[in-house]
Amino acid sequence: MKHNAIIIFLTLLLSGSLSSCHDEPEYKDDIYGNFDALWNIIDQRYCFFKEKDIDWNEIGKKYRDQITEETNSIELFFICAAMLDELKDGHVNLSSRYNTSYYRKWWSDYPQDFSMRTLEENYLEFNWLTTSGIMYKQLPGEIAYMYYPSFSYIISETSLDYILAILQKSRGLIIDIRDNGGGALTNIKTLVGRLINEKMTAGYIQHKTGPGHNDFSDPYPIEYEPAPSGRVKWTGPVVLLTNRSCFSAANDFTSVMKQLPNVTVVGARTGGGGGLPFSSELPNGWAVRFSACPLLDASMQCTEFGIDPDEGCEVHSLESDLAAGKDAILDFAINLLKDLPLPEEKE
Repeated sequence: MKHNAIIIFLTLLLSGSLSSCHDEPEYKDDIYGNFDALWNIIDQRYCFFKEKDIDWNEIGKKYRDQITEETNSIELFFICAAMLDELKDGHVNLSSRYNTSYYRKWWSDYPQDFSMRTLEENYLEFNWLTTSGIMYKQLPGEIAYMYYPSFSYIISETSLDYILAILQKSRGLIIDIRDNGGGALTNIKTLVGRLINEKMTAGYIQHKTGPGHNDFSDPYPIEYEPAPSGRVKWTGPVVLLTNRSCFSAANDFTSVMKQLPNVTVVGARTGGGGGLPFSSELPNGWAVRFSACPLLDASMQCTEFGIDPDEGCEVHSLESDLAAGKDAILDFAINLLKDLPLPEEKE
């Protein structure tokens, strides 16, 4: 809950600080007024202009010049959506009654590196356990496996106790988050708490303090704590599987996991999404969502552009191999763990 409280506090502070430090202009509910309102909201509140080397003034002029007095509402929507796509950010959306814009190229221009059918049929053999949205099983060779498809599934502490207790007598644990598009950051805390023995600073967050592109607070630490005593922990080796479709909370989870000494990250670079989203509204009622608070890793590096796998662990699963029932990323992880001793052999 501490992590959640920090996020809520900073989000409220974001909206309050922006409104208190200057007068918000008023825009008419017409073609030009709605475009200018959108441009201004992003100009004052979006958080990655510097990192992406974006000239927002030039982009605004480019798309405003496409508007005429004859431009209708639907045409305006697509002009605005195209302007937002220049941010190259999967957290940026424009929503109307008939459509929601979405920048897809953060993942669509890259290999998928994953097939659910291949996983279910050839590795889980259509036989697995499920709780809190997590599919889990002990694979042949005494290797524990968990597939977590979305951080939107709230992880029950009790469910996690059962999962880890059932998988405890294994050589190592594979946590697969491929195709995980994000969700609740609090679930990161729940998972990481089972893998650490002491409090750690896993990253930082900043909030906007004014309308300027570089008006940010000092970085505020994000801390993680071990799960309370009595909860089932995992102390053995862990392999985390990632692909380009790991975004937002899944991206943040990868950043945190990469700092743990017993974790190896295998697969492809994640898709990014290192900014907490914030929403606003145009005069005509359209909603705009955008990245407002940048998340940094423990070294205070921006996580917006994704997290690389560990050195020597970049692996891709070809579509032809997946169709033939072979998952190169999962096979690589299994090979890393298959010769490790079982817990009782270490004693």
